[in-house]
Amino acid sequence: MVAQSTGADAKNPIQVIERMMKLLDVLSYYHDPVSLKQLALETGLHPSTAHRILAAMGATGFVERGEPGSYQLGIRLLELGNLVKSRINIRDSALPLMQRLHQEIGESVNLGVRQGDEIVYVERTSSGRSSVRVVHLVGARAPLHVTAVGKLFLLEDGLPALREYAKRTGLPGLTPNSLTSLPALSRELDKVRRHGVAFDNEEIEQGLRCIAAPIRDDSGDLVAGLSVSAPAERHSANWAPLVKQTADDISAAIGYVKPDQPAARR
Repeated sequence: MVAQSTGADAKNPIQVIERMMKLLDVLSYYHDPVSLKQLALETGLHPSTAHRILAAMGATGFVERGEPGSYQLGIRLLELGNLVKSRINIRDSALPLMQRLHQEIGESVNLGVRQGDEIVYVERTSSGRSSVRVVHLVGARAPLHVTAVGKLFLLEDGLPALREYAKRTGLPGLTPNSLTSLPALSRELDKVRRHGVAFDNEEIEQGLRCIAAPIRDDSGDLVAGLSVSAPAERHSANWAPLVKQTADDISAAIGYVKPDQPAARR
């Protein structure tokens, strides 16, 4: 006999998540829609509990209703799966080229992707010789405006979105070098536009500088940034062509084709 959930149980967010995962797991076993009765039986949930959770997941696209009283996995899971797949593919394609760049420069090479108002570092090659703590660890996060990779995304967004970002976040500073005003950040993004690379001048950590270039997918969308981070005394702006070329090579590896250059006039 399946015990009915109590009011306290229903308010436990961890328990609700566990029950959602049970339902998703069972739905994943079936190609066709599954009845509420079958779902309750296989998950051990009371039908009313299962129905309530399924309704919530249906409202967010994780579950779709088939025939009356039956359910199947929703399209939202496909969308999220494609996002994860794209990031994994980027990492797989990027790592050998990151290692090549690491051999040429001898400093930490990072791969960052955007999540909301932050950059998340998903891959990194470590120099192993830095006396400065490098914050670009795999899984680390940082605000867009204090990172070289983040500035690439802010430039891509355009000025209206940049204004919204500044209003939303308040542009908090992490070091005295952080750009904490919209005019200063706008001027910096103009430089990014002109040069095709972005810099972090000790804006996220004092003593650490970074240079980044964009990575685009087969649709031309900016999907990641490649960066090199090093102690300020070893950093060189002359790395820009190497970083940009490596980012271009990664873009090509995931399907990006540069637009044809305008034909020269005769």
